[in-house]
Amino acid sequence: MRVEVIFAPTDRTWIRRDMDLADGATVAFALEASGLLREFPQIDFGAGYGLAVYGIRVGHAKTLKCGDRLEILRPLTVDPKEARRARATKRSQR
Repeated sequence: MRVEVIFAPTDRTWIRRDMDLADGATVAFALEASGLLREFPQIDFGAGYGLAVYGIRVGHAKTLKCGDRLEILRPLTVDPKEARRARATKRSQR
């Protein structure tokens, strides 16, 4: 089955790996097969990194389906509420 794994190490770059995996492959297997964990040792799921399939959070044991896009999510660097508040303040000062 065809699966893609996506990771954006920075805001402006992203890496995509298209892979053929056996039916019933899990997220953990796809991560290992992609080689991204070896290539980017900063990916640490205990330190805020996460996983999603088409934007829906999943765990390592999730079974993938043909055509799934597995996304490696970076940790948030700014609290979303604080970012919205700062944008609103900036707009009101114009």
